[in-house]
Amino acid sequence: MTRDDADALLARGQTEAAIAALTAAGRGGDGRAWFRLAILRLTGDRIARDLPGARAALAAARIAGDPDAALMEVALTANGTGAPRDWRGAVTLLEAAARRDRVAQAHLALLTAMDLDADGLPRRLPELRPLSTAPRIGIAHGFLTAAEGRHIVEAAAELLEPSMVVDPRTGRQVPHPIRTSRSAAIGPTRETLPIQAILRRIALLSDTGVEQGEPLTLLDYRPGQEYRPHHDAIPGLANQRIATVLLYLNQGYAGGATRFTRSGLTIEGRGGDALVFGNTLPDGRPDPDAEHAGLPVIEGHKLLATRWIRGAPIDPWTMGGS
Repeated sequence: MTRDDADALLARGQTEAAIAALTAAGRGGDGRAWFRLAILRLTGDRIARDLPGARAALAAARIAGDPDAALMEVALTANGTGAPRDWRGAVTLLEAAARRDRVAQAHLALLTAMDLDADGLPRRLPELRPLSTAPRIGIAHGFLTAAEGRHIVEAAAELLEPSMVVDPRTGRQVPHPIRTSRSAAIGPTRETLPIQAILRRIALLSDTGVEQGEPLTLLDYRPGQEYRPHHDAIPGLANQRIATVLLYLNQGYAGGATRFTRSGLTIEGRGGDALVFGNTLPDGRPDPDAEHAGLPVIEGHKLLATRWIRGAPIDPWTMGGS
């Protein structure tokens, strides 16, 4: 049976037969069949989510020569999906993929340009310069290189769509009432090794664990678009957003500054800067002084990436953005 047969079986609700068809096609040398099975197991689409099983299917797809599977396996190996985190194993997989795939070659070249230890941690961090104590705000100039910023944009640009937010009453995604930009979350399957190295750098800069971060989210602002005054902390959230890290990915636009509305502190970040601020008080309640806004872009095109950081580790597979 073929992948098309499996899709037809899935459409009729014959899940077990579809899995058997994909497995048979994969064993017959069809790497895309293994990849399709891996995606089904990752997303839990019509079958139970099975992260270790997804990893096994990805490995089979990679062995069959599927380049997309190879890069996804690299990402999941490093971020610990379906198995413990294994940075060194992920680097080995990327090196192997780079011998036959240009995208993997580009990822490896960018990774090699970073000053990392054997576990993907930066050997040096730029200084976090304090800007405020109430709320706690600091900025690190030169946190990203231009190439790293471009890589973040490339990883998410095709996913950009109007910003949405979860309606707390229904749990459904609705148009964002105060953020008029487009946005895209870089979920676990798209976390390239360069992006995961940046996430580790963010964790060290913010004195948090990498597993506490929500998926890195690209924000795309055009003239007239803004993020009106808001708090990043979410009232009533058990595992609260204790901190935010904003990465400024470009420059050459007018407007678009970040303003803390109570203090009036206004930051016009340059491309490569990282802004870090706390969202909560010592007792865990949202800090009123952390209210801030992204002012309207007047001219040009503003690109940011944001990493909302929780008080405890989170499971990215239960909050979207795969």
